[in-house]
Amino acid sequence: MASLIRNAGRLRPLKRPSPSTYLPTRSVTISARPAANVAAAVMPEASNVDQPFFPSEPQGPTIRTAIPGPESKKAIEHLDRAFDIRSLNMMANYQNSFGNYIADPDGNVLLDVYAQIASIPVGYSNPSLLAAATSPDMASAIINRPALGNFPQHDWASILETGILKVAPRGLDQVFTAMAGSDANETAYKAAFMWKRRMERGGPEVEFSTEEMDTAMNNQTPGSPHMSILSFRSAFHGRLFGSLSTTRSKPIHKLDIPAFDWPQASFPHLKYPLSENETENGQEEARCLAETEDLIRNFHSPVAAVVVEPIQSEGGDNHASPAFFRGLREITKRNNVLFIVDEVQTGVGATGKFWAHEHWNLAEPADMVTFSKKAQTAGYYFGNEDLRPNKPYRQFNTWMGDPARAILFRAIIEEIERLNLVENTARTGEYLYDGLERLAQQYPEHIQNLRGKGQGTFLAFDSPRRDEFLKKAKGEGVLIGGSGAAAVRLRPMLIFQKHHGEPLIMSPF
Repeated sequence: MASLIRNAGRLRPLKRPSPSTYLPTRSVTISARPAANVAAAVMPEASNVDQPFFPSEPQGPTIRTAIPGPESKKAIEHLDRAFDIRSLNMMANYQNSFGNYIADPDGNVLLDVYAQIASIPVGYSNPSLLAAATSPDMASAIINRPALGNFPQHDWASILETGILKVAPRGLDQVFTAMAGSDANETAYKAAFMWKRRMERGGPEVEFSTEEMDTAMNNQTPGSPHMSILSFRSAFHGRLFGSLSTTRSKPIHKLDIPAFDWPQASFPHLKYPLSENETENGQEEARCLAETEDLIRNFHSPVAAVVVEPIQSEGGDNHASPAFFRGLREITKRNNVLFIVDEVQTGVGATGKFWAHEHWNLAEPADMVTFSKKAQTAGYYFGNEDLRPNKPYRQFNTWMGDPARAILFRAIIEEIERLNLVENTARTGEYLYDGLERLAQQYPEHIQNLRGKGQGTFLAFDSPRRDEFLKKAKGEGVLIGGSGAAAVRLRPMLIFQKHHGEPLIMSPF
């Protein structure tokens, strides 16, 4: 990282390989071979932790042109005729992207520690995933996509049991599948509201009244009751209507969109380093917990559930202690509201645990855990039978998820297990944090509020010149993301290893 912030952002080029080093050497032959055999042929087992998972990936970035270069500019101009490009970061060529490296149309190859906003789990052009993608099961799921609520395929239960449910959080043995993270959160909110009203009504056997059915059609009470979901300041839970009402990260997400009148509590604003601010941080977390409980008890629209991210990602990479989250769980239990953990960005190994909330050591499981991004599919886990609606079609849409994406997640899980990638993330994260901590002590004007210790590679720090830093990094072949007002966040893939991190933290100023 030092090479990226030298002299307030003048970057030192990394080693540049020849073009032949950044293309997979055997990917053209793998479509007819079983996934395990393909992976073994191209990627080694993880018995030697220093052995690269992708021997054929580039040795480092290659920068041939400015970014965007001439070919990228042509592609961008072409795309702009039909598609809004104003949020474009860079134009990519995924056929030439491999492992931890992303390529563009101009032959530039960048070390990607942003990973499509934390959503690529096991590398670009992963041979094992390609084998799964070209399997007969995948082909059938793609061309015969079922309306899962009405016409599930005969092996849907098996696909779930060997994939999504295989890695279900403790105590949560059921799943509702969805299309994306926003969708996962919204359907979890719906489940919470239906659960709450069923409790108030007297149980699942109590029929809806005529008044409830009539008023629901006019968006009036009691059929459309006054209830709410409590979220936290700086939270991000999605951009659909319900999820957007719980998103509090940036005004640009919410402007001009009608929103529900739902409460927001303060999320702890911790001071760093943590070891030097334990008393003050403990007081801050206690204040936020007290505020949360007061809102649950006194907000004018009754709270059905509390939703929280283990790490507030889009809102600036804000952390809290395990004790804070255990306190939240205790508050929800004693006030009879549900506890929803949004693991859309933190889940699937990124924090050195498969699920980030495993770091909390909860006495009782969360009521629902939502997921997407690295899972490449989406949905929410739950364990309580009462969270199933009392009648069909209440939690329903045409697709209700996608078997093709569930099959892909199963292959991702197998790859994570085969290469011990959760352990790798924990180990690599410790190495990166230690290196960044040393740099922060040497150059406090550049690296401030370093956070994420013990959270795998889910690391961040604040930089007074964050946007300039990110731009210069890209120009020297390292793709890094930002969040909040000043945070630089690392979101590498699970296959990111120490040798990928060495150029970021070992080079002198």
